[in-house]
Amino acid sequence: MEDISAVTAVHHPLRRRIYDYLLLYGTSQVTTLARALESQVGSISHHLRMLERAGVVERAADPSGDRRTSWWALARRGFTWSVDDYLDTPADALLAREAQRQGIRMQIERLQRWHRHRDDPAYVGYDGSNTETTAWASPDELRDLSERLLHTMREWREAIDLDDGTERRPVFAFAHAFPTEP
Repeated sequence: MEDISAVTAVHHPLRRRIYDYLLLYGTSQVTTLARALESQVGSISHHLRMLERAGVVERAADPSGDRRTSWWALARRGFTWSVDDYLDTPADALLAREAQRQGIRMQIERLQRWHRHRDDPAYVGYDGSNTETTAWASPDELRDLSERLLHTMREWREAIDLDDGTERRPVFAFAHAFPTEP
């Protein structure tokens, strides 16, 4: 089970953008993050410390050896959790529900942004996908589906050879599997 502090830390909008930037681009300097995310250095530093406290990021050595600059890297890649994990503690359950709402809001905003900009020249040749199905499942079967999807996504991400010279854009993929009614 994920620590609730990590779940809530990474589901703050700016902290999520910092996490995603480090996930895509690797170890980065605070000023680089501030420029890329169009934020103030002080704000980025504050949110990095919050992520550090939750065990999500860690300080990294300056590649040039200059100790006057602040560099950061991910301490971990990926989170798997459910609101149900926190039902034993009402305060944590409340935090988990809000983190879940933030996560869903962010996912939908990213999808809407893609649809607004899909004709931009930077995305020529990219075609987003929509995959969905409806079926019968027990709780164990639903957990199995979630684990299989997670495994497939991780396997796909790790199979990409970033050094093969292929031009790439960041891609966001998400899936939800949950009980429903017709």
